[in-house]
Amino acid sequence: MNTTKPLRILLLASGLIAGARAVADVVETRNGAHLVGKVVRIDDGKILLKTDYAGELTIKQSEVTGLTTDGPIFVRLSSGTTLEGKVTSNGADLRIDGADGQLATSVGKVAATWNPGEQDPQLAALGRHWAYEAAVDVTGKTGNSEQLGTTASFRATMKTPQDTLQFYAAYDRQVSNGAKSADQFKAGIDYQDNFAGQLSWYARDEGGFDRVKDIDLYNTAAAGFGYDFIKEPKHVLTGRAGLSFRYENYGNPAHADLKTMGLDFGLNHEWELAASKIVNRLSYVPSFSDFANFHFTHESYYEMPLADPAWKLRMGVSNDYNSKPGAGVERLDTSYFTRLVLNWK
Repeated sequence: MNTTKPLRILLLASGLIAGARAVADVVETRNGAHLVGKVVRIDDGKILLKTDYAGELTIKQSEVTGLTTDGPIFVRLSSGTTLEGKVTSNGADLRIDGADGQLATSVGKVAATWNPGEQDPQLAALGRHWAYEAAVDVTGKTGNSEQLGTTASFRATMKTPQDTLQFYAAYDRQVSNGAKSADQFKAGIDYQDNFAGQLSWYARDEGGFDRVKDIDLYNTAAAGFGYDFIKEPKHVLTGRAGLSFRYENYGNPAHADLKTMGLDFGLNHEWELAASKIVNRLSYVPSFSDFANFHFTHESYYEMPLADPAWKLRMGVSNDYNSKPGAGVERLDTSYFTRLVLNWK
């Protein structure tokens, strides 16, 4: 039996498979690891490598001693020079062979890479992209007392290194033993322009109603300047100070409506941890006509992802204090919440 032809086919197939496997990007690390896959990008001191055997791997660029690509990619150096070409390495020394020539560099001088047809990560970060979140929680109780509560909120954020624009809305309704203990709606807009380093200016407006507090309509508009006490990629603490105009229309004619200019102070804190986030927001708005008449709000929460990272669990507390509320209304409302949050872009 002549086995020459089947053997040749087998050898050819084996060669093609080996050749296909050989066509791949290679990342070498200080500890001697030889990682084979596809370099998705280099950005922010990290290399994202897509592999067939372990999914996507994130490798610290400082731990990389060599990089080779099987095809041309865009490479931007820390000096700003950008070249498209195939990357080969001799240890930590890299050579980029492009249509416009060759360039010698090192792994540590690579600021970013991206594949042909994609955008420079730095330009992508400067682009305006919307991010959205929707949150809801429902609580209930039966037995000795009856209670049903529903809270829903929505927020849309467009954030760039230069500015941040937010639209938000929330509704809270609580019924205890047949009587409403909360019936509040609010909607607002907040814009911040980071015009000089840690300095910014802002403008905001919020309006709504609170029927339990006898407020048929309220509106607070404010503008001023902000300062970033902490300004890191995942940790920001911003203080605000400005002027405000406060309007509150009460359903009870015995309680005079409020129309006054005032001050506006705020503190916004956001800290992204490894797999969770802490947020704190405070606002203090005193009136010029009577500094003893002020409105103070506070919200703090801890947020952690669920099995699907688009879904998160948010646990926190909020306080709403009006120093001169309507007749028969308590000054302070405190709420504790656990909410299910959906994020998408």
